[in-house]
Amino acid sequence: MRFYTEEDIQTFDNVRFLHIKTAKAGHLFTITLARPEKRNAFTPTMAEEIIYALAYAHYQSDVRCVVLKAEGPVFCAGADLNAFHDPSANTVNELLPRIHEEARMGDAFNELHKPCIAHVEGAVLAGGFLLICGCTFVFSVPEATFSLPEVKRGIWPMQVMASLSTILPQRKILEMSITGKVYSGKEALEMGLITHLIEKEKIADEVNALASQICNSAPLAIQAGMQSLNQLKNVLQNEQHSFLKSELNKLLQTEDAKEGALAFKEKREPVWKGK
Repeated sequence: MRFYTEEDIQTFDNVRFLHIKTAKAGHLFTITLARPEKRNAFTPTMAEEIIYALAYAHYQSDVRCVVLKAEGPVFCAGADLNAFHDPSANTVNELLPRIHEEARMGDAFNELHKPCIAHVEGAVLAGGFLLICGCTFVFSVPEATFSLPEVKRGIWPMQVMASLSTILPQRKILEMSITGKVYSGKEALEMGLITHLIEKEKIADEVNALASQICNSAPLAIQAGMQSLNQLKNVLQNEQHSFLKSELNKLLQTEDAKEGALAFKEKREPVWKGK
């Protein structure tokens, strides 16, 4: 990952986050946005904390799935513009290793290469879309709303467009950006912005069930597949099948692939090593 090295995450346990919370249980790693008094709007420091947590999940081989959720009634209101324009409004986390490039959450999610589930129970606005668009699955309650209100403040959701471009048609992105319209959970599901619409009473159980399923699946195969799909856009169309065949050949040589075949033959559950 370009933002933090594997060496940087060796001090992860010594970092005390200011704006997020993290927890690890078995193969599941949870990141919680914890700035509810500011509607979870991210400052430069909070963005770096999120990216550092994603780097930890990326490098930790025993992490197989990430869940992203938030405290308070708003999932994420996007960037805290005051903190981005006025350095004095941004509290620096001195325990956080120095980031190697300017924080860009869209790129950080692209480089995770592990399934990430967004658990959304509140509004998602503006730069908050960088978070949900970066996730593999987005579970939302019907009451949650989604909007890009930047144009009402004289700006435009520039980086969000890059994240949305792989999910929505260009005309829909322009509609959302030009009108600043507030979309319901049902509308977000219909357009493909979210993947699941679940009642509030059931959403936690549904997220946990999917996370458990992912954690019990072949981790190396999932990571290789996600990375290959991400790379596919840079491969010429007439070379894509050859590229993917070569990636499959590499996967077939792994211990997990051999274990999967043997477990199937012996009619037992496979024991994945991530090798």
